Amino acid sequence: MHTPDRFITNFGLLAGISRLSLGVALGLVPSCAIDGATGDPITGEAADPDDDDDVASDSVCTTGKFRCHARIRTSTAGLGISAYATPGGYGPAELQSAYGIDPAITVTDRPTIAIVDAYGYTAIESDLATYRAQYGLPPCTTANGCLKVVNEDGLAAPLPRDPPTSDDWTIETALDIDMVSAACPKCNILVLQSSDAADGLFKAQNAAARLGATVISNSWGAPEETSTPPEIMAQTEAALDHPGIAIFVAAGDAGYNDANAGPDYPGTSAHVITVGGTRLVRDASPRGWRETAWSKGGSACSWSIPKPAYQTESPCAFKATTDIAAVGDPLTGLAVFNARAGGWIGVGGTSASAPFVAAIFAATGNGAQSSGAFLAANASKLNDVTIGSNGTCGTTTLLCNAAAGWDGPTGYGTPNAAALLPPGFGNSDAGDAGDEPDDGEVSGGCSTAGGAGAGMLLGLALLARRRRRVPAMDHERAACSAAAIN
Repeated sequence: MHTPDRFITNFGLLAGISRLSLGVALGLVPSCAIDGATGDPITGEAADPDDDDDVASDSVCTTGKFRCHARIRTSTAGLGISAYATPGGYGPAELQSAYGIDPAITVTDRPTIAIVDAYGYTAIESDLATYRAQYGLPPCTTANGCLKVVNEDGLAAPLPRDPPTSDDWTIETALDIDMVSAACPKCNILVLQSSDAADGLFKAQNAAARLGATVISNSWGAPEETSTPPEIMAQTEAALDHPGIAIFVAAGDAGYNDANAGPDYPGTSAHVITVGGTRLVRDASPRGWRETAWSKGGSACSWSIPKPAYQTESPCAFKATTDIAAVGDPLTGLAVFNARAGGWIGVGGTSASAPFVAAIFAATGNGAQSSGAFLAANASKLNDVTIGSNGTCGTTTLLCNAAAGWDGPTGYGTPNAAALLPPGFGNSDAGDAGDEPDDGEVSGGCSTAGGAGAGMLLGLALLARRRRRVPAMDHERAACSAAAIN
């Protein structure tokens, strides 16, 4: 008698779950779904989710006119990068779980996320291939059309030189493309490389729009200057004005008001959606995750950009920066691969949150939202962050403290991708869950179908590893990968 393929698949899944459940019950198998630990995802050390003391981290690009907002984990502040042989930090499965992402869903066919950064990156394709292969994501290459790298004019050649090691924008670009991959494995990635960390970054905005970007992400900025001539500000604002294309900007990594250096531009631009940072840890809530405002996430009031009508809660006389937020704290950092930096590194910063949120908007069909007005109108579709602070802001406490509703550090909250999908997608299609996947099927979560025996052995190895106090490099991901292989 012929047995339907769907029955075989579902039976195998049920058997796999049973075996995995037994392993978990015996304490032998690390489980992505069940593990509620709130420890440091990179070192495995216990961490208090309310302790907002920063781990050792350093900025990676600080010498140009504009600086990127990536912060890399260091062994001890100022003593160099901590690189690992295997991933350290959250990977796609954790991020997808925390933000309600179904990696198989894009509302439109292969939306394009444009990443604008400075300098060249010779190893961009091979580094991206390593990251995506590690997590079982489909290949994204120049040959298959998923990855495209151009200069600030939108041309394939000449590409800029790689940056100096003292101003390493390749780490920033690696973070950007890895976060896009985690949030939307089926999206195309367009990387625009400015010749330096200066005005070419704005020139690249127009090239990105011309080349068909669904959304644009910018993880860089500099203090807004009151002395900037109006005609120069008008030029940069025009470069960011692309109706129908959402432009996301990192809010900054120096806390409230950029540590008194002033509001961070282009985070204060009238034409962008600005993304703040959070600390993300597992908990026992229905969501399974808890977020607080990151102590160094950016927030400020512009000195000149008019206050938009949607920012009714803001005490600013001019535009407030942050509209939305996502994981940025290096303590709850992201696993990133960059061969130049030594391999697997842990990176945070609002440079992580901006491309991640941009990719969620592209995947959920919200790439045409060109201001925070959409977020104000759809705050119920976000995860409200109500705890944490990013500095001292006098009597205007809402600008530096998380609170119910809009606040300076986290805006209207963090994305819930499932809620941002239009009707007819996601959970509303649960009745079709047994349909055969298409050729673009993606993984990146935990597989529970089969391989439980290997998972148990790996669990024992990991327990022994913990006893030796060796830094734990993403235990849950290692367990998931082993199960998938088997």
